[in-house]
Amino acid sequence: MDIDWVREHCLSLPHTTEKVQWGDNLVFKVGGKMYAVVALEPRERGETWMSFKCGAEEFATLIERPGIIPAPYLARAQWVALEAGDALSRDEVRRLLSEAHSLIFAKLPKSVQKKLSAVPAKKSGVAKSKRRKR
Repeated sequence: MDIDWVREHCLSLPHTTEKVQWGDNLVFKVGGKMYAVVALEPRERGETWMSFKCGAEEFATLIERPGIIPAPYLARAQWVALEAGDALSRDEVRRLLSEAHSLIFAKLPKSVQKKLSAVPAKKSGVAKSKRRKR
């Protein structure tokens, strides 16, 4: 699995922003709160490839699988870390990233949720050009 695909999927989720933080990590946020982090540079031994928020039950299930560990510094908030890009299938990652986005959005203050919901979510993809009628 590559970073470009993860980035494309995350940016397709409503109100997602991205920012490079901590040197070489691409952080995806909604309402200023992060829901996923991907390492941009090749990792050193022991570093993780991607981390994301999940629900308590999902957290307990995922950390039992090979290649998935409690995320360093964030495990107490039910974040998991993938040690390699192939720890989960693309469909599983898509579902889990969407769920992470939803979990964080639901925990935002109602005023922030309302403000974000009032602004149309940006669409992914290339905008279609308008043709003039002759």
